[in-house]
Amino acid sequence: MRATAKTRVKICCIGSTEEAWMAIEHGASAIGLVSEMPSGPGPISEDLIATIAATIPPAIGSFLLTCKQDVSEIIDQQKRLGVNTIQICDRLEQGAHRELRAALPGISLVQVIHVTGIESIEEALRVAPDVDGILLDSGNQSLPVKELGGTGRTHDWNLSQEIRESVAVPLFLAGGLNVGNVAEAIRQVGPFGVDVCSGLRTNGLLDEQKLKGFFANIAVR
Repeated sequence: MRATAKTRVKICCIGSTEEAWMAIEHGASAIGLVSEMPSGPGPISEDLIATIAATIPPAIGSFLLTCKQDVSEIIDQQKRLGVNTIQICDRLEQGAHRELRAALPGISLVQVIHVTGIESIEEALRVAPDVDGILLDSGNQSLPVKELGGTGRTHDWNLSQEIRESVAVPLFLAGGLNVGNVAEAIRQVGPFGVDVCSGLRTNGLLDEQKLKGFFANIAVR
C-alpha cells in the first residue's frame, strides 16, 4: 500500500502521560507503549501503560509493544491494559494471529518484521493476510539476547520498499529514523506511517524541538 497524502506518525517509547500528550499535540496518530522486553529502550510498567492508554483519545492508536509469543498471554495482557492495538515484536506460530483476532474483536494487530535480508520479504508476505498492518524494524531475533526494536539503526530501505510494494496492508517504517533522514525514508519507501523512538529523544526524554523538526520534515518531503 503506497503512502497516503498524510504520512501517519507513531511516536514510540512513551514514558509518561505528559509525553503522550506532547506527541499527540504535535500530530502523532499513534503512540507506542513498551512492555517488558529482552533488550532496548523504553519499557514501562503495565500499570503506567494502562494509565496512559486510558487517558488518550480513542482515535489515537495506543500500541502495546509485546515480546510475548503465547496467544493466551497476549490476550490477557491486552485485556489488562486496555490498548487498542497490539504490536507483536517477535514471531508467532502459524495460526496464532487468527486466534488473536477471534479472541480480541476490534483490536488491531500489527506484526513487526525485522528486516535482516531477502528472507524478510517472504516473512512479510506470509503474515500480511492475517494482520491489520506490518511494521518494519531493525532488530535481530537470532542474537543470544533478542533485539526486538529500539536499536536506533536503519536497515536496507530497498528491501522495505519491496515489502511495501508486495503487501496489501498498511506498512509502518521504523529503525533509526530521525529529523535528518525521515523525509528521504518516506520518499524512498512510501510507507503508510513512520515510527520513531530514540531519534526524538535527548537524555532519554522526548525532545519537543526534535519533535517539531520531525513533523516539519515530513510535511515538506
